[in-house]
Amino acid sequence: MSRGNTFSSYGSVAKGLHWLTALLIFSAFPLGYFANQLAHEIQSPGFDGSQAVIARATLLFSLHKTIGVAVFLTALLRILWALSQPKPGLLHPDRKAEALAAEMVHWLLYGSLVAVPLTGWIHHAATTGYAPIWWPFGQSLPFVPKSEAVAGLFSGLHWLLVWTLAAALGLHIAGALKHHVIDRDATLRRMLPGRARLPQPPAQAHSLLPLLAALAVWAGVLGGGAVFGILGGKTPAETGTAAPVVAADPAEAAAGSWAVQSGTLGISVTQMGSAVSGSFKEWTAVINFEEPAAPGPAGDVEVAIAIPSLELGSVTQQAMGADYFDSASFPTALFTAEIEKLAEGYQAVGTLTIKDQTVPATLPFELALEGDTAKMTGALTLNRLDFGVGKSLPDESSLGFAVDVSVELEARRAQ
Repeated sequence: MSRGNTFSSYGSVAKGLHWLTALLIFSAFPLGYFANQLAHEIQSPGFDGSQAVIARATLLFSLHKTIGVAVFLTALLRILWALSQPKPGLLHPDRKAEALAAEMVHWLLYGSLVAVPLTGWIHHAATTGYAPIWWPFGQSLPFVPKSEAVAGLFSGLHWLLVWTLAAALGLHIAGALKHHVIDRDATLRRMLPGRARLPQPPAQAHSLLPLLAALAVWAGVLGGGAVFGILGGKTPAETGTAAPVVAADPAEAAAGSWAVQSGTLGISVTQMGSAVSGSFKEWTAVINFEEPAAPGPAGDVEVAIAIPSLELGSVTQQAMGADYFDSASFPTALFTAEIEKLAEGYQAVGTLTIKDQTVPATLPFELALEGDTAKMTGALTLNRLDFGVGKSLPDESSLGFAVDVSVELEARRAQ
């Protein structure tokens, strides 16, 4: 059997790439389905934090992604080979509608075999900390930022294109079976292994109409996805930092009280060996502070944090679960502390309550005072196990113990 194509048959290279693609696709589909089922379970509020479920989901997602990259590379190789080879002609070009449908489905298949794994790959590169690809490349991609908005957009694109690929694949298989069982012609036999006597297709000309029809299908799919909100990208305004709400009533403000004007309260954890960062979008702060002439007491602070306002990338819903923050039962965290001026810098010494655990906590910070305006930056590291977060993960193989907390705010002295 020749390696190259002829007008009447496919060569061994085209056949090999065709069946390799089929094997990869029919492996990736079920892996992706079952991995997503486990992901929904993990992200549900009632998830108990089972390490076995998390490990199973990670394994399935890694397999799915690794095979997806192989599909992408194989599809590119297949397209390059097809461009260098003669295209076997249709056995029934006189059946205009059938010929148009067959050619359109081929365009849909070729495009989807590139677009589906590529959108999944970009989604993976835009997120952090979950189910690595096992190839020695591709954890990150050039020009793809770590961004929840980018991840959301390409997650939606991937979902839409997966169904487009599934539909095209179903039509392709149905067409091949129709030719083989009903028409009893050689269309399917041209792609089967081995050598066989094959009929010579009649002379025919190819047009751009099937490609245009395929482009129209893609446009319809993407347009429908945009209309129905499936493309989950967020605008920068939607993903920007929300200003905290200050609980203190200015009319009742005591001398030395400060009103927070803007700020961020961020956290960072390590999951599957990668850093995952996020922030709380809703929190309140009551600050009383007077700059002392020498190191010593300087005031007090109370910060209430709305746990459900946490945005932590792809693991936000998981973090709300019963084994983690358990936001349904404990929607608020509270930090109360006395402020001290040190020889260099400042610190807030007090307690942090998360869930039903109250733990001593010290927040070192820097403070820049300019008249009635203060800018503060600070950071501390907590151990999640101190607060009963992720008790079912007693080691750091899936989730690190350390939780890095960072605070930045700007406040004005209450008048």
